[in-house]
Amino acid sequence: MERIDLLLKGIGLLVTPPGSAPRRGSEMRALREIPDAAIAVRNGRIALFGGESEVLGRLRGVEVTDTLDAGGRLAAPGLVDPHTHLVHGGSREHELALKRAGVPYLTILAQGGGILSTVRATRAASEEELFRRAYRSLDNMLLQGVTTAEAKSGYGLSQEEELKQLRAAKRLNDAHPVDVASTFMGAHAVPPEHRDRPDAYVELVCAMIAEAAKEGLAEFCDVFCEQGVFTVGQSRRILLEGRKHGLTPKIHADEIESLGGAELAAEVGAVSADHLLAASDEGLRALAAAGVIPVLLPGTSFNLGLNRHARARAMIDDYALPVALATDFNPGSCPTDSIQLIMTLASLNLRMTPEEILTACTLNAANAIGRGADIGSIEVGKRADLTLFDAPNLAYLPYRFGINHAFGVIKNGRAAVWDRRLAGPRADKEETNG
Repeated sequence: MERIDLLLKGIGLLVTPPGSAPRRGSEMRALREIPDAAIAVRNGRIALFGGESEVLGRLRGVEVTDTLDAGGRLAAPGLVDPHTHLVHGGSREHELALKRAGVPYLTILAQGGGILSTVRATRAASEEELFRRAYRSLDNMLLQGVTTAEAKSGYGLSQEEELKQLRAAKRLNDAHPVDVASTFMGAHAVPPEHRDRPDAYVELVCAMIAEAAKEGLAEFCDVFCEQGVFTVGQSRRILLEGRKHGLTPKIHADEIESLGGAELAAEVGAVSADHLLAASDEGLRALAAAGVIPVLLPGTSFNLGLNRHARARAMIDDYALPVALATDFNPGSCPTDSIQLIMTLASLNLRMTPEEILTACTLNAANAIGRGADIGSIEVGKRADLTLFDAPNLAYLPYRFGINHAFGVIKNGRAAVWDRRLAGPRADKEETNG
């Protein structure tokens, strides 16, 4: 061990799910816990971790470039947000009164509101405006402990506008400390100009997929498979076209109606099926058999004032599924970029344990965007993405809600947040990826 770039010592308690594979069912509660711990980093990756006395002993005689003291705080893997609509224009606070009056989400959409309202605002915004707005949101996420986030298109609904969103996301990945995984979602809604010709729009989406893949702008392809949006047949056509062009399928499945979206996710080999409030038992069995990760979005059901939630307990206890959590950050159904709020809602409304919540926000979330081998747990050789929380134990995070517990964030082995403030200058990603 020739040298260490960073030694993070003084960790009161280190908590992490073990390994790189998704944690299923009861495995989600089995964490590795190390009191009085330290972590050594070289070339942006974890070189050594364990009890502090052990780590310091193994580093005797090794050059250490920089040392940070965690001050007895809780250390965990950097949080991962695997479902966001990060890049968008405008806001929809004017719809709040409609929701409070009980107007259904799909009714708002049919009246030209909802997604279509954001489409108008996004089309009116320049790529630079979208980039700057999303950059500020990524700052908020980073301050909350998020080190990697997924970002969907879907507010352009034309080739030029969808690619504009994806190009903004690519620039964000290059410029911001938070890594951004891009998802093409031209099938987020049928635009007004194709309202009477939805199948023609599906074919247009397939043409967009080819262009997005050609430019290397997306890793994943997603579709809103829902009553009044895209049918199972249309969704299958789009996801298979995406797979043909190298884009891994994802799906907004069974959010409002039990349409068979979960079964479709299993059929096409999706990496994740998201929402799932109305998923059937057959759908959950299909997800488990196919190894699809359910990404649950409790902030959305909370914000929409719904009386039902995704059946997290059944997914974990009865179907041994590897549940992940995400914000669903978007300007309409869930306008929050706070992953820590999602942790609290997962505890209160999904009845998940603190251990399950951490696993769902780290390793399982990382696997939901194909990054479990690189991030999501504290393991030797993995990227040194870490979050330090001002918390005496894991249960304190969802218990003490409404505040930001993140004291520091290490991204690629460098402090991106310290003492609750963004650190600078920003780390160069190519240099720190080692």
